[in-house]
Amino acid sequence: MKKIYIVLFALAITFSGCKKYFDINSDPATPQDPESKTLTPPLFAQMERGIQFDARYIGGTIQYFGGAVNVGENHGWLRNSDALGEIWRTNYYGLGANLNLIISDSQERQEYNYVGMAQALKAWGWQITTDYHGEIILKQAYEPNRFVFDYDPQSDVYAEVVRLANESIANFSRTDGVGTPAKMVGFDLAYNGDASKWIKFNYGLLARNANNLINKASYDPDKVIEYVDKSLASNADNFIVPNAGSTAANANFFGPQRQNMQLYRQTRIMAGLLDGTYFTGTAGTVIDPRRANMLTASPDGVFRGTLPNSGDPGTTAGLNKIPNLWGVLDGANPGIGQGKYLFKDNSGFPIMTYAELQFIKAEAAFRDGNPGLALTAYQNGISASIDFVSALGTVITPAAKTAYMTSASVRQTAATLTLSDIMLQKYLALYGYGFIETWSDLRKYNYNVGDTKGNNPYFPSFVFPATFSADNAGKPAQRHRPRFNSEYIWNVAAIRAIGADKDDYHTKKMWFTEP
Repeated sequence: MKKIYIVLFALAITFSGCKKYFDINSDPATPQDPESKTLTPPLFAQMERGIQFDARYIGGTIQYFGGAVNVGENHGWLRNSDALGEIWRTNYYGLGANLNLIISDSQERQEYNYVGMAQALKAWGWQITTDYHGEIILKQAYEPNRFVFDYDPQSDVYAEVVRLANESIANFSRTDGVGTPAKMVGFDLAYNGDASKWIKFNYGLLARNANNLINKASYDPDKVIEYVDKSLASNADNFIVPNAGSTAANANFFGPQRQNMQLYRQTRIMAGLLDGTYFTGTAGTVIDPRRANMLTASPDGVFRGTLPNSGDPGTTAGLNKIPNLWGVLDGANPGIGQGKYLFKDNSGFPIMTYAELQFIKAEAAFRDGNPGLALTAYQNGISASIDFVSALGTVITPAAKTAYMTSASVRQTAATLTLSDIMLQKYLALYGYGFIETWSDLRKYNYNVGDTKGNNPYFPSFVFPATFSADNAGKPAQRHRPRFNSEYIWNVAAIRAIGADKDDYHTKKMWFTEP
């Protein structure tokens, strides 16, 4: 080691004054101090990637996807694998330090809108990661020179989301500094620098955060309603990550070019919601105008779907095979630019929508004993969802929309509205994108357990698979484990401390679902 120091000292004397030989950080092609704007566009792709990768599994658990494709449908997990760990990777690696760099750089430059954007994305990252994994690493996450990390309780993460969202709102509300919307145009792929929309997004995060706490004594439905009223005001405020779809590199992960979803089938619960079965009790009584855009009929013209952890029971001869999410049979690739709804190459991916927020408001108002307000928000959510779906496929005519909105599938009076109506319409509206929010709803209402008579008052059409994974001990999944490669190899002591070394850890209930 001493010889190395002597050699370096000699070289330093020989080349003193010759800066170009030693100042490797001055290479303009590889800047070590990048501006916030150069770090920003990839962040949105990371958000989409994290959810969509893990949606291949969680989509089966919540029954948006079927076909007995993987362990998600029987609520299981994969040993020694990073599968189901992409949200973790997104939060800590894809966003993580990049957001810290943006905050530091932008504070120094007094570009407070970039600070606010980074804080909003950090809040989103913490919320979605804790809702997916439970206890996670928060306080020590980015401490330098640390190689092992302690886990923090979910309550601390929820509090941090609130802090960050409020700080983001404050930064987007500042009138000092040099940050302008123009400086974010072309780099902010969601809102193009519109501070008012970022503020609404933050209030949407606060609404999600507060509405997950229905089982806590601190739950405040009035506060949830306040947050929603300050959040997304229409579909024009939706947070959508765009996808060009011209090549596999810039195409939607769910689209045909990426070939990730060939074997995933549409599900029985979605078919039943869209043909009126689970709203009126009779299939075909009221056909939802969204159905043709969201699902595909079998060759015999009947819309079908799989049961959880079941393959396709149809036969080619019987013309009753169940299509996949692209609208084709047997995993065939429909070709570039084809597919449907959110499963097309160029479909953007929603991170948050106005429809979702209206259903959150409806739920809070109903729980607050204000059925009139709940009815209005519930109908607003359905209407917004129809408009959203219409924009992604065959246009839904005003007449078709009106016919559905005044049908037996949609409650017309406050006296007839139930919490089940609200939650099922929300479940339907979030199909294909609201995976973690839907899973949070299912878990906070204890899945399909219902009352002592076995009735599920919230999701009556949701049924468990015939058998759970062998590791589950007869219990449904409540969380997913921390990412294998970073935690089960390098952070084993911390894993043991939270019980994540146990085979059935993924069935341990979340803090937010408990009283």
